[in-house]
Order: sequence, then C-alpha cells, then structure tokens
Amino acid sequence: MRSYFFFDGGIVLMIRMSAVLASAVLAGALAAPPALADAAGPAAAPRTTTAPRVTTAYELPGDRVYPEGITADPRTGVLYAASWADGTVYELTPGRRVAATFLPAGSDGRDTANGLEADDAGRLWVTDSTSGVFVYDTRTRELLARFDVPAGAPSFVNDLAVAPDGAVYVTDSLRAVVYRVTPAQFERARGGAAELTPFAALEAALDPHADGAYTLNGIVTDPSGRYLLTADMTGGDLFRVDLATRAVRRVTLRGGDMLHADGLELRQGTLWAVHNTADTISRWHVAAGGGTATVEKRLTDPALQLPTTLARVKGTLYVVRSQFDRGGPLGDEGAPQIPFTVAAVRGL
Repeated sequence: MRSYFFFDGGIVLMIRMSAVLASAVLAGALAAPPALADAAGPAAAPRTTTAPRVTTAYELPGDRVYPEGITADPRTGVLYAASWADGTVYELTPGRRVAATFLPAGSDGRDTANGLEADDAGRLWVTDSTSGVFVYDTRTRELLARFDVPAGAPSFVNDLAVAPDGAVYVTDSLRAVVYRVTPAQFERARGGAAELTPFAALEAALDPHADGAYTLNGIVTDPSGRYLLTADMTGGDLFRVDLATRAVRRVTLRGGDMLHADGLELRQGTLWAVHNTADTISRWHVAAGGGTATVEKRLTDPALQLPTTLARVKGTLYVVRSQFDRGGPLGDEGAPQIPFTVAAVRGL
C-alpha cells in the first residue's frame, strides 16, 4: 500500500483495509476458474457457441486513475466513470475515445469516488468510501445534496442502486448495512447535508467472517420495485431484501457463487456480476420473485484487468478495468498499464 492513498478514515483504517483486501486477492487467485468457461458442476448451463469479446471502449486520462465505478445516464446513454484514487468523475461520450473530466479530483472534499448511479431526474449519485454520498446535477455539475455516514464503527460506503420509486439504496461493506435515501429525504437535504438512514442490517444473515472483512458490495433493484439484491463478496452469497417488509433472505444460487462479486447489473431477469480479483464476469438467470439465480454463462479473461463494476447499454457491457493490483489498493504487481481504460464486452 502506498502512502498517498490515505483516506479520511486515517492510516490505521487503510492498513487494515489493505490486509483484508490482500487476503481477498490470494483467495481469488486460488479460486479463479478456467479462462472463458461456462459454470462447472451439475447445475451448469449448456455451452454456447458464441464467445464473448473484450475490447477497449474508452481511455481515462491520468497515470493513477484506478477507476472503480461506472454508470449510464438512462436519458442520454452517456457513461460516467469514477477514480478511486482521487475522486475524479469522468464523462464518456459515444464517438469520443478519450473521456473528459466531469468532476475534478477532490471536488467538494471527496477523496474517492466508488459507486456511481445516474437517475431519471438528471442526477448523478457518487459514493465516497469513508464519508458518504454526494448528489450532482448532470447538466450544471452543481452539488445538490450530501448524505453523511452515521458516526460509529468503521464504514466503507460502496455501491448504489436506484429503485423505480426514486429511492436510492447504498451498501456499506464494513457495517453490512444497506442505507436508503427516499425522494422526500433528498428534497429535505437539497442545498445542504443530511445523514444516511439505515434501511436493512444484514450482519446476522451473513456467514461468519473475520472482523474488518468486506461483505456487501454490488446492489440492484428489480424493475417492479419489490426487492433488491446485494452480494456478499466474502461469503459468496446473494441476498434478497424485500422493499416493503425489509425481510432478508439468502438467494438460492445454482451453478456458481458470488465470491469476490463487485458490481451488479440486472435487466429483465438477467443478472450480470463482476468478480474482481478473479477477472471474471458471470451471467445469471434470476427467477421471478428473486428467490433463485442460475448461472447461464461465465467469462474469465485477464484482459478484464481486475474489473470492479459494469453498466449495460444497447447490448454491450461496459466494464471498469481497475488494475487495483498494479500499484493500487490490492498490491504492487508491477506498474499499471497506461492509459487506464473501460472495456466493452459483447456476447455475454
């Protein structure tokens, strides 16, 4: 871990984070599946004849970007990507190879930018891992509101999802909590700051894990607004949270697991998950009601360069190549490949 990546949480938190994440890298290396294979085991789907293709879609300017998040504006199709290293948010416009800076490094005191989500109202939601969630106007780039992490135990605010009713759900990977920001809460906080409100606590539902382990990461809501799905990257499980009752249950996974699962994308019963340290993307069929998910296809390719999340636009998956193991938070296995890029994955 290099000294210039200290967060607001302090040196002690970062050292502990590095130790936990380094263990995840080793586990991922040992558990990584064969390259470009469908899921193994008796529940695996039949092989298909179309091989996924990984190409480079966009370049991110800067030699220490280490991108982490990506989202597509549902109104325009414009993509936004985020730098974990310094909080820069980039705008990725179709037809332009090199991304432009949308929000410069350190904007509004943000040290990082992890999860991103653009909503139908023209707002961009950005998580800063140690402080909370920042909401911007995509037209003016104005900071509209900020939501801070409640005081208490160490926190790592990670990913977001927007529900059909406009509520935004946020995972905390260290507290195993899902926060919620309702439209009414956003309006009350507009022009200022408020505190994130816990919506569901999942610690009791998780398998036993080491203190300080990273658990909840990627999160999605189903199109009907009945439930959300969130992955436990350490335990390898997927959880369903009922949005009406807040009841939590483990999703039955067939043909694979969610080990090292980071970003998720859900479209019409199909769920894509990136498995970061395994250089893998898996595709699942989610049964009606969200109680069961079955692997349909799996891609493992070092060209993904430790993917952290993805966004789907017109049949293409745009995948962030974090290179976190190249002088970033997951190790120093050589220098990163410059420029940092966003991959396009087709056929998955």
